[in-house]
Amino acid sequence: MKLKLKIWRQKNPKSKGKIVDYNVSEISKDMSFLEMLDVLNESLNNKGEEPIAFDHDCREGICGMCSLYINGEAHGPSRAVTTCQLHMREFNDGDTIYIEPWRAKAFPVVKDLVVDRSAFDRIIQSGGYVSVNTSGNTIDANAVPVPKADADEAFDAATCIGCGACVATCKNSSAMLFTSAKISQLSLLPQGQVERERRVLNMVKQMDAEGFGNCTNTGACEVECPKEISLENIARMNREYIVANIKSKS
Repeated sequence: MKLKLKIWRQKNPKSKGKIVDYNVSEISKDMSFLEMLDVLNESLNNKGEEPIAFDHDCREGICGMCSLYINGEAHGPSRAVTTCQLHMREFNDGDTIYIEPWRAKAFPVVKDLVVDRSAFDRIIQSGGYVSVNTSGNTIDANAVPVPKADADEAFDAATCIGCGACVATCKNSSAMLFTSAKISQLSLLPQGQVERERRVLNMVKQMDAEGFGNCTNTGACEVECPKEISLENIARMNREYIVANIKSKS
């Protein structure tokens, strides 16, 4: 395939970025989207030009590093896949593809298509953990009974890989789907009860401090999420927050 790429280029966080046109050819439909970018970068290197910076690591849809806004959609046109799982068979010969970084105040551009998502790390640090016995007398996890329904819901929430697609696709750049997933996976389990109330208060406070917007209730985040995290987690977080807020003031 021959493709025309319109890619966001930006030297550093303070410089002004712009869309730059590139042409690529001999692209196989069996290539992943990132492999296509590898071909482009190899061509740029051979010409002595600066390659395009983009995040990637596992390339298996696990790590959450890849984060491209492709033709106006987070991770591209396919559903329930990350950018690294997107294949060129989703495009046609002669297509023009726009490739941009995540757009959010809390995700500043570092270079080209790379954004700083450390805001997510700070949200996790504020309360995304559980207290465990490290004295040497630890209890086997299987000794703590967990209802299957709760275990299933917690597991579904825990599949969130923190890629940030929910933020990028939300018109308010809300991180409520991400935050609620991290809160849900712990609050549903007996091991997460010790910090339950403090967790939701601290994580929501940090989320707001990072500059993320509020939920729009449009559901775009759930549609674009590569792990199909449910909006039910946001409803659960709101309930947890209200209860914890009331108890903290009583």
